Amino acid sequence: MLAFKYIAYHYLKYFFIILAALVMFMVGFDYMSNAAALSTSANLILIYLVYKSFFAIDMLLPLALVFAMISTKIYLIRSNALVSFFSLGYSRIDILKPFVVVSMAVIAVFISLHSWSSFARGAEFSANIRNHAQYLNPSRDLFFIYKGQYVYFSKMLPLQERAEDIRVFSVKDNSLKEVLIASSASYREGYWHIKQADIIKKPDDLTFSSKGMEVAKSKDLKILKGFRPKILDQVYEGKVNFTISEAFEAMMLLDAQNINTSNIRGALYKIFIYPLYVPCLIVIIFFFVPMSVRFLNVSLFSFGAILASLLIWGILFMLIELSTNKTIPSEIGIITPILILLFAAIQQLYRHRDPT
Repeated sequence: MLAFKYIAYHYLKYFFIILAALVMFMVGFDYMSNAAALSTSANLILIYLVYKSFFAIDMLLPLALVFAMISTKIYLIRSNALVSFFSLGYSRIDILKPFVVVSMAVIAVFISLHSWSSFARGAEFSANIRNHAQYLNPSRDLFFIYKGQYVYFSKMLPLQERAEDIRVFSVKDNSLKEVLIASSASYREGYWHIKQADIIKKPDDLTFSSKGMEVAKSKDLKILKGFRPKILDQVYEGKVNFTISEAFEAMMLLDAQNINTSNIRGALYKIFIYPLYVPCLIVIIFFFVPMSVRFLNVSLFSFGAILASLLIWGILFMLIELSTNKTIPSEIGIITPILILLFAAIQQLYRHRDPT
C-alpha cells in the first residue's frame, strides 16, 4: 500500500505537469498561427482558446499518461526508490499496479467528458470561431432521406433548434407524389413542428384530362420524429465529433432506416476503445526498464521510450483519421491495433509474472 500511494502520487504529479505543458504548447502555437484570422473581440478569443484547450486535451491526454509513466519510472530509478521497493519484497507487478490503476481511472474520467458537448466538439467550435466569428455555425443545404421521404433544409440553426426554407418530397414506387413546402420549422417534444405549409399533390395519372396539381394549405404539422437538430447537423454534415448520447441516438435512428453507420461506429470506437492503448503501452514499456541506473543509460532510454510512444500514438491517430474518412473500416483502423497492443501487453505480463 505504501508503494502504491507513493508511486500513484508521483505519477499523477508528472501527468498533470506534462499534460499542462503539452496543452499550453499546442494552444499557444495554434494561437500564434491563427491570431490574424481571429476576431478582435477579447471574449471570442478567450472562448476560442478554451475550446482549443478542450481539443488539445482530447488529443494529448492519452499521450501525457504514457509520458508521465516514463518520467515516474526514471524518477524512481534515479532516486533509488525502485531498488528500495524491491528490497522490501515488492514485485514488478506490485510496482506496475499503480500505473495501470491510475491510468485506467483517468481514462474513465476522460471517456465521461465526451458526454459534454463543449468538450466533444471543441475542434469544431474553435474552427467556427476562427472562420465565422461564432462557435456554432448554421448548417446549410441539408438534403437527406428519412423514412422514405426526401427532406431539404436550406438553413438549420442547431442552437435555436430551428430550420428555414423546408422541402419534404414524398415518393412512392419511384414516382413523386407530394411536396411539402414551409418557410420554417422548430424542434419541440421530439418532433419538427411546422406552423403553416403548402402541400402540392400530384395525381397518380398525370394526363391532359386529369385535374392537375393540387395545392393545399396545412397547419400545425409534425414531421421527422426523433431527429434532433444536433444529430441532423452531425450526421448529414459528415461530422464525427459526437457526444456519447448523440452517437447512440444517431446510430439507433440510422440503423432503423438501414443507413450506413460506419462513421458513428468509428466515433464510438474512438471514445471507448482508442484510449485503452495507454495501459497496454504502459505495460509494454514498463518491463523494458531495469531497476537500477547502473544498468541503464537514462538519457538513451528516455529518448527511445518517448520516440516509441510518439510513433505508436502517431500511427493510431493516422489510422483513426483513415477510418473517419472511410478509407479503411473502423474495426481495422481502431480495434485491431488496440488488440495487437493488448496481446503484446499480456505477453509481457505472462513473461514477467511472479514465480509460484
